[in-house]
Amino acid sequence: MKKIQKIVVVGAGIVGTSMTYYLSKQNQNVTLIETNSTAACEATNKSFGWIHPSYQVSENYRHLYDASIAEYHELEKEIPDLEIKWDGALTWEVPIDYEESRKQPLNRQQIIELEPNLKEYPEEAYYAYEEGALDPILTAKLLVKKAEENGASVLFDTKAMQIITEGSKVVGVNTSNGFLEADVIVVATGAAIPELCKPLGFDVPVAPSPSILIRMKSKEKLIRTLVSNSKFEARQLTDDLLLAAEDYIDESEQNGPEAVGKRAFEILRHNLKGGEKLELESIQVGLRPMPEDGYPIVGFHDEIKGLYLTVMHSAVTLAPIISRLAANEIINNVQMKELESCRLIRFLCEVDFM
Repeated sequence: MKKIQKIVVVGAGIVGTSMTYYLSKQNQNVTLIETNSTAACEATNKSFGWIHPSYQVSENYRHLYDASIAEYHELEKEIPDLEIKWDGALTWEVPIDYEESRKQPLNRQQIIELEPNLKEYPEEAYYAYEEGALDPILTAKLLVKKAEENGASVLFDTKAMQIITEGSKVVGVNTSNGFLEADVIVVATGAAIPELCKPLGFDVPVAPSPSILIRMKSKEKLIRTLVSNSKFEARQLTDDLLLAAEDYIDESEQNGPEAVGKRAFEILRHNLKGGEKLELESIQVGLRPMPEDGYPIVGFHDEIKGLYLTVMHSAVTLAPIISRLAANEIINNVQMKELESCRLIRFLCEVDFM
């Protein structure tokens, strides 16, 4: 019989809530702690929510992206309340680096049939038919609910102040509400992960990568798929809410988030039939956690027993598949070969995983 471990997951974004759910499925003593009063308050709150495994990545990580859609389909079976729109992604006039087997070329007439509310059409586009999108906020909250049903404890308004070790082993975490004992601490704090790990004597090469999310009220459904081109990247979150994503430029008056967001709003108003009825709801900046080489950092620390790191981009795409594998590592004390390329140690040795 396996020993029941006390596991504390720090951070209730899409990664932390996924980890908590998958750990809780195996009857572990799992506690999720979150600084804010609800889940999905930081990067997840401003995520575009694109399940986007089709673009080209290093062969060392391709298997994780390839497995991500199947994992989501399994998750849909387990959690019928999970809502994912499997409408695909339509792309043109931007660099296409999709895997050949995952994209379908469409001619102008096919594009018109797929997206009838565009005012202008290219002669050709690529359709990633497998891809989907979700509401990351609702998804994170649903994962919390299901984890609680499995027996997990959730402590909101509880900030992790310091990870406590004895010798080379974690024993718990000091929080804003007192000490929590733990055999394993899963750090899923996104861009804040270096701050929590620095006092333990090591660096996690992750930096915040800002992005802009624009929410617009829509009188009707104007976009059927997820559309990405040289003018805009947008999708319908619901029939009456449209999302657009833009790159962060700087904080200047001309190129600050407010200016970029308003330009994106105007572009959609002028490029969609019915776009003149759109109403700007909000412009938000999200700080995505970006590992130095762009790929996930996942696994136990080599020198601090019981400390498990989980940080990645794109978290929406990878969180479920990586969380299932990571939960298996933590609970069964095994090393999953699928996660070997994700270890922190790659930044400390000469092996090049790019």
